[in-house]
Amino acid sequence: MADAALRLTTLAGELLGSPFPVRIRAWDGSESGPPGGPVLVVRHRRALRRLLWRPGELGLARAWVAGEIDVDGDLYTALDRLAGILWERGPAGPGTPLRPLRDPRLRAAARGLLSLGGPLPPPPPPAEESRRRPGSRHTRGRDRRAISHHYDVGNDFYGLVLGPSMVYSCAYFDEAGGTLEDAQRDKLDLVCRKLALKEGDRLLDVGCGWGSMAVHAAREYGARVTGITLSREQAAWARKRVADEGLTDRVEIRVQDYRDVSDGPYDAISSIGMAEHVGQVRYREYADLLLSLLVPGGRLLNHQIARRPEPDESAYELDAFIDRYVFPDGELSPLGRTVAALEDAGFEVRDVEAIREHYARTLRAWVGNLEAAWPGAVRLVSPGRARVWRLYMAASAVAFERNHIGVNQILAVRTAASGASGMRARTRDWR
Repeated sequence: MADAALRLTTLAGELLGSPFPVRIRAWDGSESGPPGGPVLVVRHRRALRRLLWRPGELGLARAWVAGEIDVDGDLYTALDRLAGILWERGPAGPGTPLRPLRDPRLRAAARGLLSLGGPLPPPPPPAEESRRRPGSRHTRGRDRRAISHHYDVGNDFYGLVLGPSMVYSCAYFDEAGGTLEDAQRDKLDLVCRKLALKEGDRLLDVGCGWGSMAVHAAREYGARVTGITLSREQAAWARKRVADEGLTDRVEIRVQDYRDVSDGPYDAISSIGMAEHVGQVRYREYADLLLSLLVPGGRLLNHQIARRPEPDESAYELDAFIDRYVFPDGELSPLGRTVAALEDAGFEVRDVEAIREHYARTLRAWVGNLEAAWPGAVRLVSPGRARVWRLYMAASAVAFERNHIGVNQILAVRTAASGASGMRARTRDWR
């Protein structure tokens, strides 16, 4: 087992068909690989068993969550260099760019890794992994359980990560800089202006989170807001926030599925970071329902993460790490598909703004908050859960920076039968 790092980099290079992109420090203290930059620390050889059992992203994630691997140095640089292993499509699918093992030399390399890692099978997945979910995706019950897995981990933990704004979606940064709090306030205000909110308007905030949008719209624009969420912890926090702001006469927070909202019509609907939970099989139903809840001329602001289109859309698979550890059953759609679904439902799409660079900055700010409060975060959740969040947010920041994923604000209108949309001739009148 002497010089395990050299054996690791050699065998990994043979399997990948190119040199391993980062330096490795193995459990025996040896190092090998390109000098300079971050070091991938393999603390225990169990990590190899996980990788051999689940090559690519999921195996790496399990080893990370279990604390069997770590990064010494800049995590973002390490993830950027490992992007080809994590995300690019190989012969075995997304995130598994291993070459087929038909070549005897490759089979020998795999056997070499197996001997380094010890006998299969690997240990059980870390406890933070979501359990198997029975039934079809995006039924009411399964959606409720998925939301609880992600959001009901403690409001105090989210407070450490998100900061005082408690806004869990892409901020909107000024070119000159500004704080995360400034950028989140500016994002909420941008949404309100795009929706042309005014005193007395009824606003439905779908996926209201901790109530930030609802409070801003009521306090700054005089709107009467109904916020809905499936997370009981979010709802409890949001209700207290509304009461503390003295807005109980203007804001109602409900624990409610969007499919059960029937008290329209509303003048405007905001859906900020919620549609990723809807699922492609339900997206037309989602669009139809939101249209039916709006008055003629009413506006929808749909703020949603998008993925790049697949050459063969039928081959799309859920991201393994995100599905198991972060957003169970979360699905991303290409922007064009989302626009088409809204138009098919009867919406007139009036504006699309792509803001992916802003999400990269937002995520880096959240990671900074988490790292600055690391001991407290670990106490509030668990070491594994805190590691899930650090990896998820840092990897997502790199994915936005590399244009692997994007985020868009889509402004759509329920245009009246006469053709009246309520929009001014200059479409971007909110500027």
